[in-house]
Amino acid sequence: MVSVRQLFSSRLSRFGVAVISGSALIGALASTVASNSALAQATGAGQALTLRADVQEANSITGVITARGNVQINYPARQIQATSVQAQYYSREKRIVLQGDVYVLQGANSLRGETITYLIDEGRFVALPNSGQQVESIYVVQDNPPADTVQPPGEPPFNPKPEFKPPISPP
Repeated sequence: MVSVRQLFSSRLSRFGVAVISGSALIGALASTVASNSALAQATGAGQALTLRADVQEANSITGVITARGNVQINYPARQIQATSVQAQYYSREKRIVLQGDVYVLQGANSLRGETITYLIDEGRFVALPNSGQQVESIYVVQDNPPADTVQPPGEPPFNPKPEFKPPISPP
């Protein structure tokens, strides 16, 4: 069986671009990330990002990987799942541009727009809508108790009915 790396090496050396059909994992992503982030992987900082699509292309000259059709991204290290019509991974800039009915889910929070760019190093999303529409985001906000009910550390809790204390002065 021919490995994905061997398949890409032969195609990339001849044409500069490789195309994968079907909904397979993108081996070129792993190869490109591995070559660009050997130090990060050696220190344990590299994280797996899975990209699935109907068609994927990897350009060894530009370092851009393009996925088209039923794109699905799973990045468990940051709890990110995303779907779109097209995605482009710019390995040198470490950014992913998702286009076409984009939906991103991170934990319980979600983001929907026409074009969403994910800046990997910053962990930041930039979203743009279709013309005449808006970007939609849903954030789960944790309720915090009001500031006046927060107990300072080391203090006993407030008791509205204090214990009975003996009188201070003699009877």
